[in-house]
Amino acid sequence: MAQSGRINITFAGRTDNDIVFMSQFKGILYAMISSATFGLIPLFSIPLLRADVGEPSILCYRLGLAAVMMGLIAMARGNKLRVRMRDVPVLLCLGALYAATSLGLLMSYSYIASGVATTIHFLYPLVVSCLMVLFFRERSSLWLLIAAVMSLVGVALLSWSGAGMADVTGVMLVLGTVVTYAVYIVSVNKSRVRGLNSSVLTFYVLLFGGIFFLLYAFATGGIDLLPTVRAVADASLLALLSTVISNLTLVMAVKNIGSTTTSILGSMEPLTAMMVGVFYFDESFSLRSVVGMCLILLSVIIVILQGRSRSDVDA
Repeated sequence: MAQSGRINITFAGRTDNDIVFMSQFKGILYAMISSATFGLIPLFSIPLLRADVGEPSILCYRLGLAAVMMGLIAMARGNKLRVRMRDVPVLLCLGALYAATSLGLLMSYSYIASGVATTIHFLYPLVVSCLMVLFFRERSSLWLLIAAVMSLVGVALLSWSGAGMADVTGVMLVLGTVVTYAVYIVSVNKSRVRGLNSSVLTFYVLLFGGIFFLLYAFATGGIDLLPTVRAVADASLLALLSTVISNLTLVMAVKNIGSTTTSILGSMEPLTAMMVGVFYFDESFSLRSVVGMCLILLSVIIVILQGRSRSDVDA
């Protein structure tokens, strides 16, 4: 006879509590892998820039190789890559937004420290919330205003060096990626392609982004060949780790722990990029940088938690 109180259901010797714990553990692990691998973009892309491989060529290799890998993964999962013709213009626009984000972030590395650039880029959840309030009538709050002010102070602290403001071009480039990536996320959520399988959707975004950079490269002098074995390895790892793995583990994290917790754990992205910049590329890291990064991370966490209060449904 079952006793009164909580009943634990067992599956192959494991209770329901064990299953929930394992799901949460895997979700946290996936989220940390996703944000950390995305934060490794400078580790693989800056050596390519230093080897005189142009930005369009680097991104053509990155998105093109990633598209092939993602397509193979999608087909291995039994997903058909066929889409409706009316979805193609939307996918082209998404590919253009993703491409613009990738280009702006990569170009910013030539002007400001890669860790600073990635930390500023992490402001995109704040812009997503602002877009949802402005165009889709989501409820705003005082916390959103507080987060916006904190983020602006954080960007100012990160951008200010001992000799004055860091290169304005680099800051403007990475702020542009904040907008383009936020618009990309909102478009994925609100456009007709939201019902597509995530692997298929990502495949077409990467494919069209790669095609854009292929055309861009040919229009500006052609594709730069990868000069060394190290460059080939960097381009391959940039596609595999910082594009394919980061996207796949992001989806798996959301399925296990929800979008809110996954987004908070996304703070590993700027932290990883900052550590790569400091320890691998000898970029400066002052107390002002620490305070600025903490303000940005805290502002993003506030926005994410406020988003959770507006919706109890996780993706």
